[in-house]
Amino acid sequence: QVQLVESGGGLVQAGGSLGLSCAASGSIARINAMGWYRQAPGKQRELVAFLANGGSTNYADSVKGRFTISRDNAKNTVYLQMNSLKPEDSAVYYCNARSPPLYVGVGPSNYWGRGTQVTVSS
Repeated sequence: QVQLVESGGGLVQAGGSLGLSCAASGSIARINAMGWYRQAPGKQRELVAFLANGGSTNYADSVKGRFTISRDNAKNTVYLQMNSLKPEDSAVYYCNARSPPLYVGVGPSNYWGRGTQVTVSS
């Protein structure tokens, strides 16, 4: 069981910056990747950025060069620094954590935060 709590969402003007954080608690020892998804009204949830424990990252093409994901393992916290924000970045951003399966035949565990609203005005 993992609990994820996001913070840092809010309203920002286009071109501005915003930083999100996600603090993990509970059974965090086996988490091997954390990242961010977002979902705008009427649209599917999409991957924004992900960071594996080994340091590899994955970004959506739409945010490459503008967003940066990082993690502080000591604090069990993952961050998303969002720069040069655009109105199309507006969405609810969800923190996600993943753990490998404990047993054969069981899928990986996924944990989700409550979401934090990011609104970018023009």
